[in-house]
Amino acid sequence: DIEDHWGSLKKIASSQEKWQPYAGPGHWNDPDMLVLGIVGWGNPHQTKLKPDEQYLHFSLWSLFSAPLLIGCDLEKMDDFTLSLLTNNEVIAVNQDPLGKQATCVYSIGELRIYVKELEDGSKAVGFCNFDREKADISFRNFDKLNITGKQTVRDLWRQKDIRTLDTGRKPLSLNVPAHGVLLYKFTPVQ
Repeated sequence: DIEDHWGSLKKIASSQEKWQPYAGPGHWNDPDMLVLGIVGWGNPHQTKLKPDEQYLHFSLWSLFSAPLLIGCDLEKMDDFTLSLLTNNEVIAVNQDPLGKQATCVYSIGELRIYVKELEDGSKAVGFCNFDREKADISFRNFDKLNITGKQTVRDLWRQKDIRTLDTGRKPLSLNVPAHGVLLYKFTPVQ
């Protein structure tokens, strides 16, 4: 069972890879409920996950196509928790009709890069930092992610396009917080 601290989140997230082949429409892997907001049974308290860890938590569950089971007290939900749980672009990644679970296709130290194929031909990519230090890199290994050519890169948490990128020519600057995430959608430019 999940608990509202980094060690528990990391352990559960790291164990999901082996279940990826079994996920799909009609049979979803369940890494447990979301521990965001006011949580606890008998001892309600604000989650012990830091804000960046909460973004990572919700992003991973969305990439995993996991059931988004809300584990907090809805009557005591703050604005931050509400914004996490209602981001329609992140939820769309979770609910994508293709139903594929993301896999970690590439790692740079503790930066794990998860890729999820989407029904419209685009890809959701989570640059997930499991390290205690921020990750500042200039990423250019798009072939490892099976992403080629010109792509529109959209930041799903900020709900805005950040740039058009020619993956064979230009790198993408990434500044991923410790225990944090950048969740992007790569869409081929026609």
